[in-house]
Formats: sequence, C-alpha cells, structure tokens
Amino acid sequence: MAAVALKGVRKVYNNGHVGVDRADLTIGDGEFMVLVGPSGCGKSTLLRLIAGLEEATEGAIFIGDRDVTTLEPRDRDIAMVFQSYALYPHMTVEENLGFGLKLRGVAPAEIARQVSEAARVLDLTTMLDRLPKQLSGGQRQRVALGRALVRKPQVFLLDEPLSNLDAKLRGSMRAEIARLHRQLNTTMIYVTHDQIEAMTLGQRVVVMDKGVIQQIDTPMNVYAHPVNLFVAGFLGNPPMNLFRGKLRAREGLSIVSEGASLPLPQSAEGLLASYRDREVVAGIRPEDFYRERTAPTDIAIDATVELLESVGSESFMHFRYGGEVLIARIKPVNLPAIGAPVRLHAPEGKILYFDGATGRALAPSPAGRGPG
Repeated sequence: MAAVALKGVRKVYNNGHVGVDRADLTIGDGEFMVLVGPSGCGKSTLLRLIAGLEEATEGAIFIGDRDVTTLEPRDRDIAMVFQSYALYPHMTVEENLGFGLKLRGVAPAEIARQVSEAARVLDLTTMLDRLPKQLSGGQRQRVALGRALVRKPQVFLLDEPLSNLDAKLRGSMRAEIARLHRQLNTTMIYVTHDQIEAMTLGQRVVVMDKGVIQQIDTPMNVYAHPVNLFVAGFLGNPPMNLFRGKLRAREGLSIVSEGASLPLPQSAEGLLASYRDREVVAGIRPEDFYRERTAPTDIAIDATVELLESVGSESFMHFRYGGEVLIARIKPVNLPAIGAPVRLHAPEGKILYFDGATGRALAPSPAGRGPG
C-alpha cells in the first residue's frame, strides 16, 4: 500500500490540447478515491499519468516516497483494470490469474498459492478450469480484478471497469469492489462517469471538467456543498434546479428572470448584500421541494405542472416557473394533473447561491471543499 501525490501535473498534447491542467492531488494510503466527470474531462488521462501510460508535460507524481514521474509502468508497482476485461481467450481462469506472475518468474508453487487466494477472495474457486467465453460479464470482470490482485501492487487503478455490464451486474460488482477494498485496505483510484458509482464507492471524489480539478471532498459534501455551478449541475439525478436572474430588493429579496420572481429568505440578505442588481443563481435540489410548508421560513412559489414521471416509490414533477422548467422529486400520492397550478415550498437552508458571472458558490467554504 502507498499514498499517491500529484504536484502541478500537466499534460499537453502535440496539438496543443490540454488533457490535464496543473493537478494537485493527494490520495491517502489505503484510500478509495474516485475520479468523476463528463466524457473528455481528463479523468482517464489523469489515471494514465499515474500509471505511466501517458507522460506528464509538467509536474511530479509520487507513489509512496518514490518520484515515479519518469518511470515505466512496470516499475511503478501498480496494477490496472480496464473497461475491457482483456483476458486471454485461450487460457483458463487459473492461467489468466497466474500469467503475470509467471512472466515475473515466480515459482509455480507460489503462483498456485496466490491464484488460489485470489480465487477465494473473488469467489472464483469453482471456475478455475473455465475459459473466458464460458463466463458471464461479471465473472470476467472478477477475473480481471483477480489478475490485478495477485500482483499485490501498492496501488490499484480502475478505469471504468463496470461500464460494459448491465445495470443489475453493475450493482453487484460495485458491492464486490467495495468489499474487496475493505478486505485489502489497498489504495484504489477509480475512474467513472457514473454518479452512482462515484457516490457509493468513493471515500472521497475528485470532480473534473476540461482537464481541471473542480472539487475534492467526500461524496456527500460535494453533493451538499458544490463549489461552483459545474459541480452543482453535474452531480445529482435529476440535477440541481438552477434559477438565474438579477437580484432585486424591492418588497423583499428576490431573483427576477423572464417574468418570474423567486422570493428569497431573509437569511440570504447578508450573504448577498453586495449582489444587488447583479446576476445570481439560486440552486435547489429536486428533493428539497415540498408540496407542504415545513417551516415558517420556507420560500413558496406558484408554478404550473408540465410533466409527471412516476418511477415506483417516487415521482418527478416537471413544473414551469417563469421561463424555467424545474423538477421536484415528490411522493406519488395525490399527484396534480398536467397543466394544473401547484404551490411548492423549499426550506431556506436548502437553497444554495452562486455568482452568476463566475459560477462560484456564494457560501463559506469549509476546509477541504475546493480543489487541492
């Protein structure tokens, strides 16, 4: 096991494209860190830089106390699991698991011992004589994990390992990977675009956009306290509702946009004191809209129902408020008709505010919330 540290790491390609821009990141010994963001954000490039599959243009990469910036992948003591299983089709599970050890000249008896242990951990003992084509997708991915496991690396790197699996298998494999991390307590760095994977697996998450680290924190802190509009809009399904407009203070504080005025609680006056007549964005999560008032300080808005989506135990109500269509996550009980007027409430403590020009969150930043 080992900590991983990136100091000012930058990757610029020959055509001038910046894949990763000055990444500063420390991953603790035994930590499970998830890199998440949209396609093309730089998360896989960052992982490949750690692995040595890409060469850093600037900066330094440390694994433990070793500077590995210029080392070949084989000398970094890492193991990587890819999106494709990359199993040898003509080899049995047992042979696939032990092949890397065989190449390194490990004695046959030791190979057998380590393969047996990996098979036990990953519940592959009864499949050791099968070929990859005889396995399900989830079983093949377990073999790919096992092949990395037998190397006993300091760091596991996983690049979208579950994206080829169906939804049910992804759920079971997430649990498998989480169990494996708890059992081994090994440093794991995991790349995904899937928010559920990021929120359920990561002890901390790194949110990236356009090659830049936007925020590093625990999943719940990133969700509850996004540092900017990108993070606020990226995490969450459905995403955070964002209402943009000019801040006015006539007959109470409000954000005015396209014929609608979003009333704001008195508690926001201090935070927004310098934003009078400037553009501000208010963010409210879909689950933070209620059909009944929860406290006297709740804000209330009158809107029109545009669409209802029922998904079992909950419903997504799309409603028009001025020029915006927002979403509320509500219980599927006594649902209003499409086109009907509806009054919705939001607690004052659940409303987030952002600078309309910079996208920066207008709230005190607890330690550890921003990039770093």
